[in-house]
Amino acid sequence: MIRWRGGWPRPSTRWGSAHVRALWRWRRRLSITRKTVVAFADRVPAAPPGPPEHPDYPRVLAVFNETTSPLRARDACEALDHGLLRKNIEGTRAKLRRLAKLDILAEVDTGSFTRKQQAAGHDQQL
Repeated sequence: MIRWRGGWPRPSTRWGSAHVRALWRWRRRLSITRKTVVAFADRVPAAPPGPPEHPDYPRVLAVFNETTSPLRARDACEALDHGLLRKNIEGTRAKLRRLAKLDILAEVDTGSFTRKQQAAGHDQQL
């Protein structure tokens, strides 16, 4: 929160009274907005994040369901029939890292990804 050390300005030769009134209205609106946001923050349910809504993510996960060994981004590109261009490999690598950040994949070594082991009796459908 931004606070001025000397308090809010009062009309003087430097500040016009219209400018000071505008600042006070702005401050009042900010405090109302903050109260509204804080009040609604408790009402938002905390749902576990799933994979992003992009058509490549289910295909990437299908590749990892078919294999048991760790895959690199280049291997995933080959399995997805993407051209082995740098832009495709980097895009796939970004998707793999995003899935690892969401705890869907695990990065076993730098650049090598595998499907996370699931608890017994729990099937994760994506």
